[in-house]
Amino acid sequence: MTTDTQTSRAVVEKFLERLGRQDPDGIQELFSEEIDWHVPGSGALRWTGRRTRREEVAPYFRTMWQHFAHGQSRVALERFIVDGGDVVLLAVFTHTAAPTGKRFTTPVAMHLAIKDGRIARMHLYEDTLTVAKAFDAC
Repeated sequence: MTTDTQTSRAVVEKFLERLGRQDPDGIQELFSEEIDWHVPGSGALRWTGRRTRREEVAPYFRTMWQHFAHGQSRVALERFIVDGGDVVLLAVFTHTAAPTGKRFTTPVAMHLAIKDGRIARMHLYEDTLTVAKAFDAC
């Protein structure tokens, strides 16, 4: 395993651990000052869209998590692929939309790019139509 691969794996393992603890400030500190962040979705879902600065990371998670019913989210990580500075996570997310009570499940791919020991890019790919329907946002 190359040093880049080892570093990338270690950073993403910290990311996953802090994500599991719902630690938005801890997650934010893993990111570069300037980031390429994209979570596609409906404009009605305030946490979707692009982010370009580290200080936007923690507010993203705080905003998103308040829209999910507490204790009713499940993440099934299926694959964790590391190639140098690129990491791809393949998972299935199941959540309940707090405002509607609708439960939804979506397959997810997340591409993270690690540069200088920090996450410089995070692109999330999921079934955005299913998410929007759960929130009655379409």
